[in-house]
Amino acid sequence: MSVSVPSSVPLSAPVSSSDAPARPIGVIRVLTSEDPAAVATHGKALEERYGLPTVSRCIPGQPHGIHDDDSEARAEPKIVDLARELADAGARTLIISCAADPALQKTRQAVGIPVIGAGSAAAAVALGLGSRIGVLGIRDEAPPAVRAVLGDHFAASARPDGVHRTTDLLAPEGPAAVMEAAAGLVASGADTLLLACTGLNTIGIRPLLEERLGVPVVDPVLAAGLLASYAYGG
Repeated sequence: MSVSVPSSVPLSAPVSSSDAPARPIGVIRVLTSEDPAAVATHGKALEERYGLPTVSRCIPGQPHGIHDDDSEARAEPKIVDLARELADAGARTLIISCAADPALQKTRQAVGIPVIGAGSAAAAVALGLGSRIGVLGIRDEAPPAVRAVLGDHFAASARPDGVHRTTDLLAPEGPAAVMEAAAGLVASGADTLLLACTGLNTIGIRPLLEERLGVPVVDPVLAAGLLASYAYGG
């Protein structure tokens, strides 16, 4: 499938994933889009899985999200600013929906509420499921935030062929490339897979990977939601 991702959405226009109560979980998207449904995708997944009220917003000016050191550096101050806006508007907990955990510590210092990074959350959940964790992402190396949590349980990392940005996952050949890279990690000895790009939640490939490869697959969006369910307190 071919999907065009528009360039921006005004920060002043919140995108609610539902008719959320006054103190929802704020989901910070690092992929810029003008499509409210696209921005709300990860928040919807959390509502359906955990019954969590969410409001989703995206940072401006990054139509391909975070995919290298430069795009991450440009995103960090935008993430902190958006986190402050969400906290001031009444969010009880924040999720940075990116497996690189960009600006996580800076954001925690800037707001007085819990902030969860999708990458470290996924790594923590993966450690509860296996001992040799294969990391599947959009960079040649696993995100440092993920490696730091996995420690000696990190087995290997892989990037799907032809995928360098999260938007590449939406290309017709994206899912097949993901499957091939994941199969390679399992063949090399990984007993659990960690999806180190939240765009892999967007394309909904986790169930297919588990079915075909026979190992647990940790989705970073759902892992962040699991921790958020503790921080939110019901």
